[in-house]
Amino acid sequence: MATYNRELFIEETIQSILKQEYTNWELLIIDDGCKDNTYQVLIPYLQDPRIGFFQRSLKYKKGLPGCRNMGLDLAQGEFVIFFDDDDIVHPQNLQISIGEISSRPDLMFCRYRREVFEGKFDKVFDTSQKLESFSIQGLKDYSKLITQELPFNSCSVLWRKECFKDIRFNEELLYAEEWECYTNILTEGNNGISIDKTLYYGRKHAQSNTGEFYRGNPLRVQSKIKASKSIIDLLNRKGLMTPRLYKYFGWMAVLLGSKSLYKYLEKYSSINIFIRLKMASIYYLSPAVLIFLKLKKKIG
Repeated sequence: MATYNRELFIEETIQSILKQEYTNWELLIIDDGCKDNTYQVLIPYLQDPRIGFFQRSLKYKKGLPGCRNMGLDLAQGEFVIFFDDDDIVHPQNLQISIGEISSRPDLMFCRYRREVFEGKFDKVFDTSQKLESFSIQGLKDYSKLITQELPFNSCSVLWRKECFKDIRFNEELLYAEEWECYTNILTEGNNGISIDKTLYYGRKHAQSNTGEFYRGNPLRVQSKIKASKSIIDLLNRKGLMTPRLYKYFGWMAVLLGSKSLYKYLEKYSSINIFIRLKMASIYYLSPAVLIFLKLKKKIG
């Protein structure tokens, strides 16, 4: 768990972890340079030997990716989850997700549903034993992760630690780092399972990275563009770029207003010339296309 100035929320998050029905866990809290009273809030909880508090080493860059990479290097367990410092976790999260894959070495991760909430947490946990699930095949379903058809939120997946043996979060990114990292893991051919049950609750507030991205924060937007270029490189290197993904990144360039992303996609992707020409016409006519789409939506 990376933390930065979360004195208002982190205690509630830790209390939800302490309520886990599965008790054989360790919580590694990596301080990214808090300037508030986060540490003072945590002092009573550090009496629990399962909870450790660490200052981010200068070996790792400031930011969420660097803190997560440090946590990976410290982690002793067979499985890892990247919890945020302002969310709430279902009491059966570890029990269910570990139970689903611990006896199946062919499964490298367990994905579960995530819901968001605002203000006071008042959700009622579903503790029924009924579980529905479906398999996820890395080399078949990676495109669904990229397009968010099958979202892989950073906190809604339990991974076997070995997935990160040769893969780490890109410490140059300030947003979309998990999108890039998890794409890398799936395109390595790692398979898993997805549980149709909410086991994690994300707090929605203005200070979150996602909130800043959707408000147009330049650092977050540029990080999304940089992560997109990295994924384009990855797909081309592994021969996994498809016409559908080419169109997806083309539209992303339009919506983010990024000429550099479109030029990068066009230059480094070997895709059918007709697909490239169609996307080029959409991109270069994008102002008119966007106006048309807004009118169409308004009329609809």
